[in-house]
Amino acid sequence: MRDETGDRAPEDEAESLSLFGAVSLGTGVMIGAGIFALTGQVADLAGDWFPVAFVVAGVVVAFSAYSYVKLSNAFPSSGGVATFLREAYGLGTATGVFAIFMYVSMVISESLVARTFASYLLQVINLEPLSFWVPALGVALLATAFVVNIAGNRAVQVSEGAMAAVKVGGLALFVVAGLWLIDVANFSSGSRIAEAPSGGFLAAVALGILAFKGFTTITNSGGEIVDPHRNTGRAIIISIAISAVLYLAISVTVAGNLTLSEIIAAQDFALAEAARPAFGDAGIWFTVALAVIATASGVMASVFAASRMLAMLTRMKEVPHRHFGLRGTLRTHAMVYTIAFAMVLTIFFDLRRIAALGAIFYLIMDIAIHWGILRHLRSRIAVKSAIVAAPSLWTLSS
Repeated sequence: MRDETGDRAPEDEAESLSLFGAVSLGTGVMIGAGIFALTGQVADLAGDWFPVAFVVAGVVVAFSAYSYVKLSNAFPSSGGVATFLREAYGLGTATGVFAIFMYVSMVISESLVARTFASYLLQVINLEPLSFWVPALGVALLATAFVVNIAGNRAVQVSEGAMAAVKVGGLALFVVAGLWLIDVANFSSGSRIAEAPSGGFLAAVALGILAFKGFTTITNSGGEIVDPHRNTGRAIIISIAISAVLYLAISVTVAGNLTLSEIIAAQDFALAEAARPAFGDAGIWFTVALAVIATASGVMASVFAASRMLAMLTRMKEVPHRHFGLRGTLRTHAMVYTIAFAMVLTIFFDLRRIAALGAIFYLIMDIAIHWGILRHLRSRIAVKSAIVAAPSLWTLSS
């Protein structure tokens, strides 16, 4: 075991996470942030083609995930992306800057999901003013996520597993009922692709990629997952496959039950409105319940990953550290800082700004990962260069 730059942190609980637990973490972030928070925004950009935008985003992410699977199998670590960057670029500015981009992107995602949680909850709880209660409820969720994570890996795994089962089963029911009542006419209810043939659709795909990026959360469980050299990569593949199927099915269901203008008007609670034709007023409660569970799951999983990554960066001496009188381990301190940062963003930023910033930071870091493999790691990892290069080429061309 190496000390300052090692792949195993002192706080790691070896083999404390199962394959199912790792998949639950990945789907927790993706399904929590993605389909609930971004459906309306992607539709606003891509028009009637927004289900296709999710499909294209999934294809791009599949190519991108190839690199992370290879890296996770070769360098399983609780540092995740920070460890991968260190292996590619060594300790120094490049590793520190790109890893911080990823960390900030993760915290932005926590804020996005926390505010989405509040937006859905306020659809059934009449609290005013919204300008106060949306950030207040988001902050309350972040505080709860801190409590669950500080309780340890078993608490995280049990809570994530239970929430994953409920939300996937509930969303499957939503899809079956929604597809049964689909109105084909809604699929051509006013697309804007003709007005913006590339810019709007490409921007929608970029947001769609943000909906999938939660798979990187799994890379931060490598130091604690059972048989990490095998199961970390498997968990990434399984979580992306589950999310891709759900995204496509749900976006088609939404598009078939609402007109484009209705989806855009609903924006952050488009799924709740899409459930109304199938379930009536009870559909609002049903969808809100799913959204609350999914977004809570997403925040808890993201806090798990981000705090581990920050702790590893601190051990690498890529970021400074101050105890400020806090007790506990370095990872506990990293969790406190992560939650505090997320709370500040939740209070002061709206969903659209948060999503845009998160997408930009993530895509920059993603390019650095692929370039690091091509430039520095091909002699250590068996990869197909064309697959590794494809996601970065798409990002740069768009």
